[in-house]
Amino acid sequence: MSTLDFTVTGMTCQHCVASVTEEVSEVAGVSAVDVDLAGGALRVTGEDVDGEQVRAAVAEAGYTATPA
Repeated sequence: MSTLDFTVTGMTCQHCVASVTEEVSEVAGVSAVDVDLAGGALRVTGEDVDGEQVRAAVAEAGYTATPA
């Protein structure tokens, strides 16, 4: 298991959190997604998770993720 941490910009509400969680959960290898709205943080846990795929999933939800 590995953990990737990102800073996500643009989230303002729980709907944002749900959108990011849903998109990132679909990335291959992801087993857990933790989004902190107040801190603008995203933690992804899984096996062989590609950080670029996570960033693309966050972009698909309408936000920007940068490695923390």
